[in-house]
This record gives sequence, C-alpha cells and structure tokens, in this order.
Amino acid sequence: MSKAVTILFDLDGTLIDSTEAILESFHNSFDVFDYPHPKDDAIEALIGHPLDVMYAELGVEKEKVWDFVDTYKMHYREISTQKTLLLKGAKEAVEAASCFARLGIVTTKTGKYSRVLMEHFELMDYFEVLIGREDVEHPKPHAEPIERAIEQMKVTKEQCWIIGDTRLDMGSAQNAQIKAVGVLTGYDKLEQLETLTDFIKKDALEAVKFIKNRG
Repeated sequence: MSKAVTILFDLDGTLIDSTEAILESFHNSFDVFDYPHPKDDAIEALIGHPLDVMYAELGVEKEKVWDFVDTYKMHYREISTQKTLLLKGAKEAVEAASCFARLGIVTTKTGKYSRVLMEHFELMDYFEVLIGREDVEHPKPHAEPIERAIEQMKVTKEQCWIIGDTRLDMGSAQNAQIKAVGVLTGYDKLEQLETLTDFIKKDALEAVKFIKNRG
C-alpha cells in the first residue's frame, strides 16, 4: 500500500526531552570559559533555536559564540543518550504514523547527534530522512529545513505535515506552505502556538491520530 501522507517530526519537546542534557551542556560551557551562568529558565526559553543564537541571546560576545558552541557539543555528545528521555507516547506515535505515512525528522539540533539519539531509542529505522542544523543554511522558522526534507523524500507539499512544539516549527511550516500540528509537550505554551496554527494536540500521538483522521 502506497503512503500518500508525509509527516515530519521535530525532536526536542515533540518526541524527546533532552532538557537535562541541554542545561548541563550549557552550564559546562559557561564553567569552561569562566562566564557568569544564565538561569535555567532563560536557557529553556530559547530551546529550539540554533546554539549560536542561544548563546548570543544569553550574552556571549559574537566572536566567542562558536567556541561556546564547540564546547557545548563536546559535552553533549558524552551525556546525551544517558540524559535524554523519550516523551510519553512518542514511540507509539512514530509506530502509528509509520503505518499510514512516510516519516522524516526536521530539527535544529545537530543531525549527527540526533541520529545517535534516535538509534539509541531504536526509532531511526522508521525515518527516511533526518535534517539537522548542519544540513541547511537557514534553520527553522525558515522554510529551508522542511523543503530540504521534502526534496530528499521526493514528496509533495500538499500531503505533508509537521508535528512540533514551538512557533519555530509552526513558522517553518507556514513559510514552506505545509500543514502543522502543534503539541503541548514542549517549550511553547498553547497561546503561543495558537498564533501560528489552528491544530494543537496534547502530544505527538494525538497529533498523529488527528492527521490520520484528516485523511
């Protein structure tokens, strides 16, 4: 049976919770460079943005941002699988979606480490493509990550959806002219998601069921 629907998944806040690993990696980098530490809620408010943008927003000077990013990645690589969890229903969401849709991942995380995480959770085989930060020039909310996935999968926009937890995901969908479902398991609140999509569900599994019922 051919699968007419394509579903692209975000990762952080949609399928996985890597908040502990992200916070620890940020604080480690501020330790390494002996900088004053931002508060956890300031870091969490930026999750979903590229790392260089996050560090700049947290007060790191432009010329030092990439040193912080490199230090972050070295630490994150060591701890990510131990300190990242699958969100409730995430595995079931991917399995259910695979029964009627072709699947991809579009994330602002580094693709290399995202693939390691998905393999760790034994989910990577469900996905045809994984578009990470290094695969595009312009990350979400730009259309490029979604359009790159669509191009690689050779599918049409008309039957393509993205499931994500932030306005970055919803904005990317708008810019790429595909449909989006927001979920409430991540970093943006209901009223924030409502500014960019009419479709909001409690989690990825409910989002998948919604897309299936839409035909």
